[in-house]
Amino acid sequence: MTLVSTANSPSSPNKVRKGRRLEEMAADFLQRNGCTLLDSNYQWRGGEVDLIMLAPGGELLFVEVRSRSSGGYGPAGETVDGHKWGQVRQAATHYLHCNPQLATRPCRFDVVAFDQHEDKGSQLSWLRGAFD
Repeated sequence: MTLVSTANSPSSPNKVRKGRRLEEMAADFLQRNGCTLLDSNYQWRGGEVDLIMLAPGGELLFVEVRSRSSGGYGPAGETVDGHKWGQVRQAATHYLHCNPQLATRPCRFDVVAFDQHEDKGSQLSWLRGAFD
């Protein structure tokens, strides 16, 4: 029998656990800033929205949570490419279709990024309107 290590694969249990923990931290942060959590990990046809929040002013937020363990490749917030944006947009569109009571609200796409810095530890950034 050959054993294959999945320690660094995108779907490894450690990465999934870390991702869920960071999503919980992002949701807690946004809630402390007046947002209300409506849904998390909303998936549809290959697209996913990590967090769906209602902002204090009534705006609907579709939030992507990103992290980088090293600053050597740039900030985590810059890792959302056009392909990922398309997946988030597709899942958000489906969410609005399934929740017509929310479809008339203004929407915004945000990123909550966690960057690990050797000298400062982990730093959280809230990038509002990141896909605008």
